[in-house]
This record gives sequence, C-alpha cells and structure tokens, in this order.
Amino acid sequence: MSGSNSSVPSVPPGSERETAPLGMTVHNLALPDVAQARQARGRWKMLMVLACCAAPVVASYFTYFVIRPEGRSNFSDLIPVRAIPAQLPLTRLSGETIPATALKDQWLVVVVSGGACDERCENNLTVQARLRETLGRDKDRVDKVWFITDEAEPSAATLAALQGVQVVRVPRSDLAQWLQPAQGGALEDHLYIIDPMGQWMMRAPPIPSPTVDPVPSAKLKKDMERLLRASSSWDQPGRLTKHER
Repeated sequence: MSGSNSSVPSVPPGSERETAPLGMTVHNLALPDVAQARQARGRWKMLMVLACCAAPVVASYFTYFVIRPEGRSNFSDLIPVRAIPAQLPLTRLSGETIPATALKDQWLVVVVSGGACDERCENNLTVQARLRETLGRDKDRVDKVWFITDEAEPSAATLAALQGVQVVRVPRSDLAQWLQPAQGGALEDHLYIIDPMGQWMMRAPPIPSPTVDPVPSAKLKKDMERLLRASSSWDQPGRLTKHER
C-alpha cells in the first residue's frame, strides 16, 4: 500500500544488532530452578546407590545372623566384630615373627590351647579338621589355625597328625585382649571363627567328640555354611597359598 513501509529497517554495517545473533536454541535457554534441583537430587541418589553397592560385607552375614527370619536359631554365638590387633605378637614354632595381617584373607577356624595339647585340645583340633572337610567345595575358603598360648612344645605325634594347620604361638594375655570365652568359661573351651578381614565374629560353644555326639558338630557346620553362603559375593576361594603356612 502507498504510504506504508513494510520492509525490514536497514541496520548500519558494524552495528551491535548486526553482530549479535538471536539466541533461540534450547541450549541458550536457562534451565528452570526446578529442573536444576531435580538434577541435584538425581546425583545424590546415584551417590547413595554407589555407597550401598560398596558395602556388601556389612550386609552379608549381618543379614543371616542378625536380621534373620523367625524360627532360625544359631548354634554359635555371634560376636560384634572385633578386628585383630595390629600389634598382636605372633610367632611360628621356629621363632619367626609374623605380622597379624598374615591371618587375613581367609575364613579361619581357631583352636586355642597350650603346647602340651590336652584332651580338650585334641578334641577341638579333631572338630576343626572335620568341620573344614565337610564344607565340600567351600573348604578352600577356610583355613585352620592353632594358637599356642605358652612356651610348651607340641609333641611330634600331635604335629604329625595335623594337616594344613597354621600353628602360631601367641602370649595368652595378649590373645585374651582379642578373643574371649563365654561367661564362666575358659579361652581354651571354644572354637573361634575369624572372617577374611581379620575380624573375630563368632564363637562356638564347647563341642564334645564327634564320635560321642555328632549333633553339635553338625550344627556348627550349618553356621559355617550360612557364613560362606552369605559372603559368597565378595569372598572367593583359592587363597590358601597366599601366606606361608
């Protein structure tokens, strides 16, 4: 129409309007505060998931022995985990000093006694050996330890009867600061279960000879099977040769 100007106004060359492109893309639009808050919550949730995945050890036998279905009973006493003292004085029968870390990376079934190894000691060593053998394919995840708490030397016959047992000498007073018997009992009465992180976490009650009464040994076996099953996701066999016996 006459008298109207429908053309785009001219822009002088070099002006600011010529050099500044219009910001109409999605990337140039500011995210609303709600979207930013949602992203932050998502990151925190992801971190929480990762933290949960990093704690399988805590959830394993805790689930089996603490948060357990009604009707399940344990033969052994579950102990609030107590880490092996870093300075626990351990020596082999040869007199060689070994670090406490040498007892890690395996489930351990521990017998405690003097070097003379009385009838109670002999019985516990027998239960220890039979327990490991009854665990089938999981037995390679379990090691046997005999803590000798005095300066007495084991007899040649006792040592000859042992197969795959780590014999370690430790002063009784030092050991008693880590392992403890049931109230009214003696340190030598029990078998002690140590997890692969070097933490004492279970104590079996006194067990008679399996030939006299096989039931207590069978109950201890069930306890061990639960532990091994609960820890199967993070503990693997095949480390018996990691530390020298």
